[in-house]
Amino acid sequence: MDIALLILGFLLMLVGILGSFLPVLPGPPISWVGLLLLYLTQAVPDNWWVLGVTFVIAITITILDYVIPAMGTKRFGGSKAGMWGTIIGLLVAIFVPLFGPFGIIIWPFIGALVGELLNKANQKTALKAAFGSFLGFLTGTFMKLVLTVMYAIFYVYIAVKYASELFTFS
Repeated sequence: MDIALLILGFLLMLVGILGSFLPVLPGPPISWVGLLLLYLTQAVPDNWWVLGVTFVIAITITILDYVIPAMGTKRFGGSKAGMWGTIIGLLVAIFVPLFGPFGIIIWPFIGALVGELLNKANQKTALKAAFGSFLGFLTGTFMKLVLTVMYAIFYVYIAVKYASELFTFS
């Protein structure tokens, strides 16, 4: 059973890393479940502090990933309409895969732009706010990627540390 948990946990680590780019997969929580599965093996001793802290970090980063593009829009002179446009654009990207994987970049940008233009902003202000949304998206994606890669490295470290107990075939 430990080997099955180890393999499934590792696969979840890989899916979590992919989820840092793909909008339909919540990368950090998926990676955290991979860590949980590793700690559920009989070979690795329970450490609820590590699991609790990594869980809080995963959830925080996931929430920030939805907040940061709106904050970027605001920081670059966008209004509430631009922030709402960014959020609506993120939701459209999740449910309407029109632009494929690039939709997660394009839709928030379009949403912020349309939101600002509907708010009667001039084109320069609207483009600046949309650019802020794009930078916010890149920041959120980078944070998720760094976190999921760190979780994967930690996973491998723990798996190697307890390899002699994990791979006993008796």
